[in-house]
Amino acid sequence: MGSVPADASPDATEPAAAGAAAGGSAAAGSPGASSVKASSVKAGSAKASSVKAGSAKASPASAGSAGAAARTRRGARAWAAPFLFPTPTSMRRVALAGVVANAGIIMTGAAVRLSASGLGCPDWPECTSSSLVAARTGGDPIFHTYIEFTNRMLTFALMVVAVLVMVTAWRFRPAGTRRRAIVWLAAAQPLGVVAQAVLGGIVVLTDLNPAAVSFHFLLSSAILALAVTLWSRCAEGDGPATRLVRADLRVLSVVLVPLVALMLAAGTVVTGTGPLAGSTFVPHAGRGPAYVPRYHLPLEGVTQLHADIGWMLGTLAAVLAVCLQLTGAPRRVRRLGWLVLGLVGLQGVIGYSQYFSGLPAGLVWFHVSGSVLIWIAALRLMFATRDRGPVVPAGGPVVPADELRRVGRPLTVPAET
Repeated sequence: MGSVPADASPDATEPAAAGAAAGGSAAAGSPGASSVKASSVKAGSAKASSVKAGSAKASPASAGSAGAAARTRRGARAWAAPFLFPTPTSMRRVALAGVVANAGIIMTGAAVRLSASGLGCPDWPECTSSSLVAARTGGDPIFHTYIEFTNRMLTFALMVVAVLVMVTAWRFRPAGTRRRAIVWLAAAQPLGVVAQAVLGGIVVLTDLNPAAVSFHFLLSSAILALAVTLWSRCAEGDGPATRLVRADLRVLSVVLVPLVALMLAAGTVVTGTGPLAGSTFVPHAGRGPAYVPRYHLPLEGVTQLHADIGWMLGTLAAVLAVCLQLTGAPRRVRRLGWLVLGLVGLQGVIGYSQYFSGLPAGLVWFHVSGSVLIWIAALRLMFATRDRGPVVPAGGPVVPADELRRVGRPLTVPAET
């Protein structure tokens, strides 16, 4: 009494229950079978969720690289936009870069000559007969070679700027059509660089012949004049020219330009006659005399001629500046008039100082650089005395929508005043 039968004990009932459960599941889908199935489904979904989690972990890195690539593309398009889809403002800036580059190469070329490095690279297009780049040559210090070779390398930088100017001018269509005059002025710059390189080779191979050196400088000045003309023309329209000053003052501003050109030409003759020959080493002399060829002219005579032209230029600049002020010319024109007069006066001071101090190379370089600035200012003054209307008429067209989508941002072309 109170005892549990052997067949009713817990140990005895568990196998029976397990057997009954097994028999029931084998007979028809019992609740135990469905629970096993559900647990397997849960395990599969857990594995799938773990795969998704792994892909989610990898997605930030891929998204970051994609975002960086997109930013790079946008940056490249933004950098190329001023050249491929230029506005009047960007066109002027690119044209100004051409002016700075062409003026700079003249000044660096003068530095090469005045440092006696003109034949630092005695061959062309190679630097020496055995090396394309700067290498030691017999008879000339190595630093002369580096100075000349560096100036040659600057020609490639000048070519890059010239090509960008040409591409920008080709793409410049402020009123919906390409401006032919702008394109031709821009195309002259890369062509001028090629011509300069060839003429520079002739200068080297003729041992700095003064005639070749003079043409080299004057060709550079002509290319610079075309660059300044492009800079001025891309800021104005193609309408008929209207005078902004009195007719006689307009004539004087035009006469000023060839007078400056004459002063530049006379300056090359003085340099080709004076003691600053450009080199003390003559690699192609052979059995002839080992000296750099010079103009066989009296130095005092050509110097006096150069000074006389300078006095004529100064007088004309003074008359023009004063008359522009008294006649109420536009403020910009008056400023340019006084700028030309100031530069000519400073040039005269430097010129007399270098002559009476024995032509030190540093002062001569400032004199050459001053002549370049006078050339630019005189051209700008001539163009400023007349007006050809705005680049884009009022209510003019904007950049086409399909081109704007390629740039990635709207670029309307503002009307210029």
